[in-house]
Amino acid sequence: MDQKDTEMNEKGVSSSTSGVVVQVREKKGALRAAIPYMPFPVAVICLFLNTFVPGLGTFISAFTVLCGARTDLPDRHMCCVFWLNIAAAFIQIVTAIVMVGWIMSIFWGMDMVILAISEGYREQAIPQQL
Repeated sequence: MDQKDTEMNEKGVSSSTSGVVVQVREKKGALRAAIPYMPFPVAVICLFLNTFVPGLGTFISAFTVLCGARTDLPDRHMCCVFWLNIAAAFIQIVTAIVMVGWIMSIFWGMDMVILAISEGYREQAIPQQL
């Protein structure tokens, strides 16, 4: 096994024992990056609304941006991010007729919940100063 690792290293290919760290980042589009990091209960309510009335939860989540919810678009003004979320809700409502918007709406709500959970873990990892 050691001989194989040295052969791989001589060829320029890193092995598992060389300590190489690979980081993968998802590149999000403007609409997907505009999904706000909301508190978990609000995200669950938006998912529930998106499941039964396509676009309604996304529409409500747009107003959380105006209330200070963080997004993955830090370089854009909050009004621009608000209108991106309104556009996503409009797209979901219009395309719900052919089932595409309904499915997109459910996935959008699941992304809201996933972001809320990840934000909760991030807040738990930061030590609180009194």
